[in-house]
Amino acid sequence: MRDHDDKQDDQAVHGRRQFLQCMAWAGAGTLWLMKGGVLQAHALDGLAGGEAADASFSFVQISDSHIGFHKEPNPDVAATLRASLAKINARSTRPDFLLHTGDLTHLSKPEEFDTLSGLMQEAKAPHTFYVPGEHDVIGDNGAEFFRRFGQRQQSGGWYSFDHRGVHFVGLINVLNLKAGGFGSLGADQLAWLKQDLAGLSAETPVVVFAHMPMWTVYPQWGWGTDDSAEAMTYLRRFGSVSVLNGHIHQIQQKVEGKITFYTARSTAYPQPAPGKADAPGPLKDIAPGSLQTYLGVREVSHVRGKQALAVTEEVLA
Repeated sequence: MRDHDDKQDDQAVHGRRQFLQCMAWAGAGTLWLMKGGVLQAHALDGLAGGEAADASFSFVQISDSHIGFHKEPNPDVAATLRASLAKINARSTRPDFLLHTGDLTHLSKPEEFDTLSGLMQEAKAPHTFYVPGEHDVIGDNGAEFFRRFGQRQQSGGWYSFDHRGVHFVGLINVLNLKAGGFGSLGADQLAWLKQDLAGLSAETPVVVFAHMPMWTVYPQWGWGTDDSAEAMTYLRRFGSVSVLNGHIHQIQQKVEGKITFYTARSTAYPQPAPGKADAPGPLKDIAPGSLQTYLGVREVSHVRGKQALAVTEEVLA
C-alpha cells in the first residue's frame, strides 16, 4: 500500500538483528493480515472479529506437505494436509489466496504431484501460488513442477505480482544444490529481482517467499541461501518487508531493521531444532498422539496499524 506509516520504524530498529529462538508454536497454518503495510500473523481460529474486520486482505501460508512420504512419524501426510486445508476452509472469512512455500512432494514423482493437485482443489481460496522445494526438483531440475505449478512469467521460474497495494515476489533457491548445501538464487535471478523492485516506492509493502530460508539459520545443515545477502541489499530501502520460507519444518523468526524473516512449520512432519540431532530429517522421537501439535499453517492479513508483527500458530490437534 502507498499509505504505509513510517512511524513503525522505531519498533523495527529496536528489533534490529534480534534473533527469536525456535518457538513451540504449532498449527494448521498461519493467517496473515495486512494492516497499514505491516503483516500480522494470527492463529486461524484465535482472531478477534475486530482485528480481522479492518484488514484490507488476508492470505494463508502452507509449506512442506511432502506428499509421498509414508514413514514415521507420519505415514499419512495426505491426511494431515487435508486437515490443514479443512481448518483454513472453516474460517468465516475466506483468504484472498494461499502460498505454498515448497516441498509439495517428497520424491517429485508424477503420482505425488497428482495427489497434491487433487488435495489442493479442496481449498476454498480462489488461487494458490507455489514455489518449489528441493524435493520437487529431484531428477529433472524441476521440469515437472514448473509444468504443473510454475508461473510462466520468467524462464527461470521466479515471478512477482501485486495485490491490493502489496508487492509479492516468489523466488527459486533450490536448483543446482550440492548435497547438504545452502540454497542459491544465482546471478540471473538477482539481476531480475533488482530490476523488479527498482520502480517501486519505498513505501510499498513487500512480501518475499521462497522455500529455503533467506537468512542463515544453521550453516552446518545448509539451512540458508548463500547469496541472499545481495537480495537483502535491494530490499532494505523499503519500509515493510516480510520474507516467508519453509524447508526447516519449524517456526523461527529474525528481524533485521525493517526486514522480518519467518520460517514455517510443515503439514507433514517436524524436524529437529538446529544442532539437536546428528542431521536434519524427520523427527521420529515424539510422544504418541502428539504429531499434530508439531504441524501447522500460517495465515496473514493486511490491516491499517502501527503494531510490530506478532506471530502465532494454530495446532491441528
